[in-house]
Amino acid sequence: MEKYIENLNKAAAMLQTADHLLYMTYPLIKEKRLLLKILNETYLAALSTVNAILQYEYVYKRISLYKSAQENMSVFKNKCAPRFGITEEQVKGLQTIFELAEKHKTSPFEFVRNNKIVIMSNALHTDTITVEKMKDFIILSKEILRKAETRIKSKQ
Repeated sequence: MEKYIENLNKAAAMLQTADHLLYMTYPLIKEKRLLLKILNETYLAALSTVNAILQYEYVYKRISLYKSAQENMSVFKNKCAPRFGITEEQVKGLQTIFELAEKHKTSPFEFVRNNKIVIMSNALHTDTITVEKMKDFIILSKEILRKAETRIKSKQ
């Protein structure tokens, strides 16, 4: 099986996990820190989807891949996203997911306040994670995954 198909399947499984955690598990246990796990699953699913698209385009010699993640993201944004029907707004949403997940990884301090998770950076800048924000991220990731699957699997 092609690597890009494996990445699409992995992304679908991760999104299903994130969706289940958000809509089934979270309302039952109401543990705010579960939002961090949902963010991580959504991030990994979005990353796998982007990787699948990049690998698919690379296999068919439409793009070159680089060692730098920033360069690959730029290639995705400028060349791959338009070809797959991914809007500029959706690309910005993906970048927001990636930035928030990176801030979570590097954050020295996180706490719960008023049904939100607050991520604090070294410079005391804060970002918040809410249930509504996570719902938006999951919907966005599902839309991009659907577009990728439609384009890639129709060519198989």
